[in-house]
Amino acid sequence: MAKPFKRINFFKGFLTTEQDWNDAETYHVEKRALHNRMFHAPGVVPGTGDELRVTSRGRGDLSVEVGSGYAIDAMGHDILVHEKQIKTLNPADFKLPQTIYLVLRYVEKLTDFIAYKENLDYQGHRRVEEGHKLEFSIVEPDVQHEVELCRIYLEKGAKRVTDARDPHSPGSNEIDARFVRRAGVAGQRLSPLLVWRLYEIIALEKRVLAYLGRVKKIIAAQDALHAVITLEMLLKTAYVDHSNIWDLLHIIAELEWDIVYEVEGRVPDLSAMEQFKGFKRNVEILRGQVLDRRRTDDALDNVMRYQAMACEAIESILDSIRPEIEDLRVLDGAATAEDSAGELAGIAMEDIKVRSEPFTDKLIVDGKTWVLVDQIDVLDKESEAAHDFAIHGAEDTYRTRQKLRYPDGTVIEDSGIAHEGGSSEFKIKNLTPHHAVMMIRRMDYVHGDYQAEIHVNGQRLDRILNCDGEDRKYRWRNWPYVIPAQHISTAQITVKQVMLTADRDINMFRYWFYQLQ
Repeated sequence: MAKPFKRINFFKGFLTTEQDWNDAETYHVEKRALHNRMFHAPGVVPGTGDELRVTSRGRGDLSVEVGSGYAIDAMGHDILVHEKQIKTLNPADFKLPQTIYLVLRYVEKLTDFIAYKENLDYQGHRRVEEGHKLEFSIVEPDVQHEVELCRIYLEKGAKRVTDARDPHSPGSNEIDARFVRRAGVAGQRLSPLLVWRLYEIIALEKRVLAYLGRVKKIIAAQDALHAVITLEMLLKTAYVDHSNIWDLLHIIAELEWDIVYEVEGRVPDLSAMEQFKGFKRNVEILRGQVLDRRRTDDALDNVMRYQAMACEAIESILDSIRPEIEDLRVLDGAATAEDSAGELAGIAMEDIKVRSEPFTDKLIVDGKTWVLVDQIDVLDKESEAAHDFAIHGAEDTYRTRQKLRYPDGTVIEDSGIAHEGGSSEFKIKNLTPHHAVMMIRRMDYVHGDYQAEIHVNGQRLDRILNCDGEDRKYRWRNWPYVIPAQHISTAQITVKQVMLTADRDINMFRYWFYQLQ
């Protein structure tokens, strides 16, 4: 039967001995170990140092490198490895071929010995060093006293140990980390802002993946959608942080890469689009960043930005690839012609870009009604002043008057302004809080292929403004961007556009602002 815990209790006149002090120290050591045993599963603690990751040294020999990290054994001992260590296999110590285990053990060592020459009865070690020992073993690791870091099936005559080409199925003489235990870590330590941004990215991913999976029947998109929903559920449990978010994001990134393979293999019309290439490019970048596992807020923020850009690239073409969308609208009872109020129905978001007709008081886009609430006529002094329109920090600005064509051949003359670098800022008025806002900007599409950040009331939005492609013949475009409802909290907001692409300018001739009814 376990003995009860006893704390030392000091009182006046208590003559302590070395046994009393050692008992007091043992009490704290054992209580900490009890906590570890009861509240944490044994294994490598994720998110600390190099996570005790074992890698080959790339020198063509039988040595491996063990990264720094922290582990807990089943007895509750803390095992800290502060620096990287090299461990070399000696084939003569083993009867090959067989599986060799690299294990980490907790060890204690008495240090700081002192002896008083005046009385040699007073001597001893002043400290106990809590250390560790790395060993190769042929015996299955004892979970009570050892933490497995890897295993290697070493063949007879092996000359080198390498990293596994396929971590899910390591071969002979390759490092196998499949059976490394992960210690349990409780609680969520991500900042509330990052968690909120994750929810926004998840909502964007769900819209895009649901469409690709359910409408375009892309199987990989259905799998990715399920993974994204699972991540959302895990976030709700408040147990997601840097210790596991990178593994979760890696799963989603790989499934999104499967989408690329599937689309390129069987949906050639979609894979040929520039927007899909933008999706592929951003997913490729975020895959590399996820694999880096830098485990910092900045790194996570950067991954989310590329995820947002990837999703936005696909979202911008959803309407152009939607099958029989007009017929679906008719079946739903939507109007198919302009009514007496000037409302044009039956258009898709992609149609807005090439629309040459005047923008009416109402638009129905993808079956949703948008109401015109505000406009800016760029270079009109009264209009600019009323909206505090300004350009800040630009490398160059220029005014221009253009007489250009829309893709349907309609010629329109208009004046505008452009800036390279820096930002442009303006106010949008007459808003109803908590309703999405669609900005439509008339632009010269000869200067395309750029990206810009959108800030609302000083907060940067996750969705990047992507202006993909260019057209040197039919140069007018109306570029839409939707500001989500959660960013509309007042009747007036300040919008800032920050140019991200070097050697490109963002030009503006006229703005229309619609709000979702």
